[in-house]
Amino acid sequence: MVLNTVRDADLTNKRVLIRVDFNVPLKDGVVKDATRIIAALPTINYILDRPGTSLVVMSHFGRPKGQKNPEFSMIPVGKKFQELLKRPVKVASDVIGPDVKNEVMSLKAGEVLLLENCRFYPQEEANDSDFAKELASYGDVYVNDAFGTAHRAHASTEGVAHFLPAYAGFLIEKEVKFMAPLLENPEKPFVAIIGGAKVSSKITVLESLAKTCNTIIIGGGMAYTFLKVLGHKIGKSLVEEDFFGTAESFLKTAKEKGVRVILPVDHVCASSFDESAKPVSVNSVDIPDDLMGMDIGPETAKLIAEVLTDAKSVVWNGPMGVFEFSQFAKGTEDVAKALASSKAVTVVGGGDSVAAVNKFGLADNISHVSTGGGASLEFLEGKVLPGIKALEKVR
Repeated sequence: MVLNTVRDADLTNKRVLIRVDFNVPLKDGVVKDATRIIAALPTINYILDRPGTSLVVMSHFGRPKGQKNPEFSMIPVGKKFQELLKRPVKVASDVIGPDVKNEVMSLKAGEVLLLENCRFYPQEEANDSDFAKELASYGDVYVNDAFGTAHRAHASTEGVAHFLPAYAGFLIEKEVKFMAPLLENPEKPFVAIIGGAKVSSKITVLESLAKTCNTIIIGGGMAYTFLKVLGHKIGKSLVEEDFFGTAESFLKTAKEKGVRVILPVDHVCASSFDESAKPVSVNSVDIPDDLMGMDIGPETAKLIAEVLTDAKSVVWNGPMGVFEFSQFAKGTEDVAKALASSKAVTVVGGGDSVAAVNKFGLADNISHVSTGGGASLEFLEGKVLPGIKALEKVR
């Protein structure tokens, strides 16, 4: 996969239209975590450093459901963006219309205009061609640096690329650089650690990774469905009976391909799913009838760390247990630490896994921490991401 990147674009004296992912957490009108804004700054600064460029910035924020809702205005986001960019940022009064058009056309070199929430219009998510064309009229060049929305065929992420020369920003370039080889030609041994609550949400990822992986480690709530299929007792643990056949089929396919599948060999359990539940160590694969699995046990964490010692490529998506409850977070923390100390190329994708490495202060020791939850999951599933596809070089 080879992308047209912002480095390939002639930006001199151009007005650049950029799609970013500024969908950041807000509390009392103040941005609480500016990670996504900071992630877009290298591309934005690169553009503004070219002679004579001006910038029109598009993003969504929250879920306004195609309605103009002040609760989802970009104004507070614009304030934080201005502070971090260290130059004035004007927030437009709307997304489209004559007033916005005038604001765009009057931009001088070095000036930045942030459009209102593009999801204030239902045409955005419908990828309406006329809406996309109107947005495209704001720029001479289009840059997409919003990996978090690259799996959506929306007007601002895919539609505008039909009307303007389209390029990837540095963030999307980095995501593809680390993620694509995992599906195409990873350095081996290649280990995948897949966690999370349900088999139903991760089976496509497992099936995709089985094509290139040497070892797949399964943790989290989804592991109990696999253990049940293998004839183990899982007590009151989460289970998806509708996916017994799917789990059995996956294990058979993995065995045929020579892929080692590792499941928990011990557990940290509780009598109920509760934040105040007392952790109970179960030093065997089988879980007593009156308990439910809440986290992997120390022997499982040790086994995972051993597997990672020889790995050359590792991808992690999904926590090992109910890590949002502190007494059931150790398994996820141990895996994060093992990943951080690994000499392999390590990629962490998916909201909960990213939250975990950030929570434990280990993000700087990971080769790549993906900014896109749903997008990274769909990438690992081998799906075509419309926002990325629109940026590929024609061969």
